[in-house]
Amino acid sequence: MNLSYWEIKTWLTNIDYTIVGSGIVGLNCALQLRQRFPKAKILVLEKGMLPQGASTKNAGFACFGSLSEIIDDLKTHSEDDVIELIKKRVDGLKLLRETLGDKAIDYQNLGGYELFLESNEELYETCLKNQDLVNKLLQSVFKDNVFSLKDNSFNFKHIKSKYSFNQFEGQINTGKMMEALLSKAQKAGIKILNNCTVKQFDDDRNSVKIETDNLKFSTKNLLIATNGFASKLIEQAVKPARAQVLITKQIKGLHIKGTFHLDEGYYYFRNINNRILFGGGRNLDFKTEETSEFGETEVIQNKLEELLKTTILPNTNFEIDHSWSGIMGVGKQKKAIVKQLSNHVYCGVRLGGMGIAIGSLVGKELASLLE
Repeated sequence: MNLSYWEIKTWLTNIDYTIVGSGIVGLNCALQLRQRFPKAKILVLEKGMLPQGASTKNAGFACFGSLSEIIDDLKTHSEDDVIELIKKRVDGLKLLRETLGDKAIDYQNLGGYELFLESNEELYETCLKNQDLVNKLLQSVFKDNVFSLKDNSFNFKHIKSKYSFNQFEGQINTGKMMEALLSKAQKAGIKILNNCTVKQFDDDRNSVKIETDNLKFSTKNLLIATNGFASKLIEQAVKPARAQVLITKQIKGLHIKGTFHLDEGYYYFRNINNRILFGGGRNLDFKTEETSEFGETEVIQNKLEELLKTTILPNTNFEIDHSWSGIMGVGKQKKAIVKQLSNHVYCGVRLGGMGIAIGSLVGKELASLLE
């Protein structure tokens, strides 16, 4: 691209901080940098027309872990590590709400539910057996019992008669959240260039030289916040993981309200505007879903529709309105990678499907690496 003098001077000269990725981490990082360095020139590069990846594609769960997930984490992490993971998610959600306000993100504390399939007796019994232990473990964070048992009041089929209820779980409107973040960033004088894909970069002693699909320029510091796409730019222990989602058309008299986890959290659904938004199924084909390519597959979409018909909306006529996918960043460890990579290059990636919960905090931690 042959840029004009005006374009070069206004957007691409004397840049203090360039952030790759305009999702929840990237924009929170930019806002934190603006607070710390009011006169700095901050540029955000986004490869999509809208923030790509998971920030605008997720299900809008303001959650920190279901009962079965926490029990599973305790098999591979110490109790202190699990408490720390959950505390970060709680703190991250608090920071998100403080940054944007509950109204702007349409935050609703409707509670969260974990459903247990009739066929999964072992998981159900494990959760019943360990509920008190987990509640006791989390007392230091919540000062109250998090999990309790509730009857199947929503009349789901083929599940156990009781499900696990989390009184602290909420939901948000993902689109409104990102719209509010973008608006806040622009008002703070943060420049955002869309449809700009970073191909490579070179960190020398004085600056970082960046090459995109359209242009080349230099920046004093580079911060990478591309999560599921991180492996395209840096060598860190993070892999892409695609999540497929669908939404129904409006359902008259829909009585289901809250956020719901099913089959160890591999499936998740919620109400939104008299519709059911339903995602998951990555466990049906882990290998195919370990991709940074957007798209839907027949095997997963068919399973989502089947579960809607047989389990979630068994006595309700519904139609699928739309489906899409998002790309998460996952790894063997659940802790996010927030670190300095070289003289002037930093990253905040691997959010492990907990972007809403920890994205704001990871963005803040990423910004704090800069002196």
